[in-house]
Amino acid sequence: MNQIIFNYFNNFAGRNFLSDAAILFFADYSAYFWVAVVLAFIVWQKDNRQRLKIFLTAALSVFLSRGIVTEVIRHFYHHARPFINGHANLLIFNETSYSFPSGHATFFFALALAIYFFNKKLGVWIFIGALVMGIARIMAGVHWPTDILGGMIIGLLCAWAVKDLFDKFKK
Repeated sequence: MNQIIFNYFNNFAGRNFLSDAAILFFADYSAYFWVAVVLAFIVWQKDNRQRLKIFLTAALSVFLSRGIVTEVIRHFYHHARPFINGHANLLIFNETSYSFPSGHATFFFALALAIYFFNKKLGVWIFIGALVMGIARIMAGVHWPTDILGGMIIGLLCAWAVKDLFDKFKK
C-alpha cells in the first residue's frame, strides 16, 4: 500500500518545469514561509506573557518532535528513502538521512498544533500547509507516505505533551 500511494503521487514529478517547480516550492521552500508567518504571529502579540507562552510552546513542541524523538527513532530504525530502494522521480537531491519519520512533518505538524492552541484559524492553515508539504515531499521522491504519517503523529503527540506539561505547571 505504501508503494502504491508513493507511486501515485511521485508520478506527478518530472512531467514539466511548472509542476516540478510547484512541487519543489511546497516540498522545500514553503517551510520558510510558514516559519515567517509563525514568527510574525508571535511578534504581533500585544501581551509579552502571551508572546512568551506561544513561543515556548511552539519551540519546545518543535524541538521535542524534530530534535529529539525523530533523531532517536532514526538512530535505531534505519528506513531508506524511496529513491534508494527503487526508481523514483527525484526532485530533491540533498536528502541523505533516513526517511522515517519525516523531519519536515514532525516539525510542521508540531508547529501547527502548538499554534492551534492559541489561534485556531492560523493553526488550521499551518496544518493544511504541513499536509501539502508532506504530499509534495512524496511527489518529490524523498519520503514514503508512512514517513509523513509517522511524522504527523509524532509532531501532534509532542505538541500535545508540551501543552499538557504547561497546563500542569500553570495549576
